[in-house]
Amino acid sequence: MTGETGAPQSATTGEGVFIVRNPGSGASVIRSDPADTFAERLPDAIVHELADDEDLGDVVTKAMDADPAPVVLGVYGGDGSVSRMAHLARTFDRPLLAMPGGTFNHFARALGIDDVDTAIDALQRGSTIAVGVAEVASDDDEPITVLNAVSVGTYPEVIDERERRGHLGKWIGGVVAAWTALRSTEPLTIVQGGRRAQVWSVFISVGRNTPGQVATMQRGDVDGGVLDVRIHHARGSRARSVAALVFGRRAAAVLRAVRLMPPESDVERSVVREISLQVRPRAGRPSVYVHDGELVERDAAGFTLRCVAVPAGLEVFAPEPDSIP
Repeated sequence: MTGETGAPQSATTGEGVFIVRNPGSGASVIRSDPADTFAERLPDAIVHELADDEDLGDVVTKAMDADPAPVVLGVYGGDGSVSRMAHLARTFDRPLLAMPGGTFNHFARALGIDDVDTAIDALQRGSTIAVGVAEVASDDDEPITVLNAVSVGTYPEVIDERERRGHLGKWIGGVVAAWTALRSTEPLTIVQGGRRAQVWSVFISVGRNTPGQVATMQRGDVDGGVLDVRIHHARGSRARSVAALVFGRRAAAVLRAVRLMPPESDVERSVVREISLQVRPRAGRPSVYVHDGELVERDAAGFTLRCVAVPAGLEVFAPEPDSIP
C-alpha cells in the first residue's frame, strides 16, 4: 500500500524532518559519510548525532516537545537503531525515514532501500508504504516494536558471546562466538500451548519467510501481517545448531550439501497471528532473546515471550512495491 505522507511540501528540503544518526552502527563496514548528502539534499533537516551516553528515546522525546514538533522521524543506522526509531515513530504517530547505515540493514533492504539517496528520493516524492510489524513483550514489560525477527536459543547466545568480545570487532568477535557455541551451546526448554520441547532455537519472523531456512533474520515481505515461526528441535548436534543460523542462500546450500544443515523433520514451521512461549534455559546458560539484532537479558530462571503481528502498523518512506527488486 502506498500513499501521500502527511509531511508538508517543504519536507522535500528537510524542513520538519528530524534525523538521528548513530555513528556506532556499521562500524565494521566501509561506508561513505552521509553528512554531505544530508546537507545537499535535506538542508533544512535537523540532524542529531547520537552520543555514547545518549538514549535514542530521550533524544526523540525532547525533539517532539519542541514547537513546532518534527513531522518526520528519520534514522541513519543499523537494524537495532531503525527498530528503536520505528517504535518511537509509532508512539508519536509519525512516518519513518529509514536510512541504511548498519552492517546488514535487513529491514531497509527488504523495502528496497539500498542507500541513503533511495530513502530521500521516497521522502521527496512523498512515497510511503504501510508496513506490517510485530509487537513483542517479555514477562510484564511493555511491548516493543519488531521489524524483522525475534529469536531465542543458539543465535541469542552467539550474540551474547560476541558482545562480551566487543574489543575484537563484530566480524572477528562473531567468528569466535560461533566457535564457542560449537563447543558449549545447550538446548533450552520451551513450553507452547502446554506442549514442552527441547530446542536449539526459535525464530519468529515478521511476515512469511523463505522456506527451508531456520534463521529468518530478514523479513521476506513488506506486508508482514502474520508471524512465521521456525522451531529447530534439539535432535542433532551442536554443529547443526550453529549451521542452522546461516541465512544466506549460497552458504546454506553448501552446508546442506555437506549435511550440516538440519533435516526438514527437525524444523517445525507454523504461520500464526500471535504466539506465546515460556522459555527455560538450562542452569548456567544465558537467559536472553534477540529482536532485530538487539540483545535483551531476562531473569536467569527464564521468561515468557509474547509476539503479536500488527498489519500496516508502521508508515515508512520507501519505493513503491512494484519497483522493489
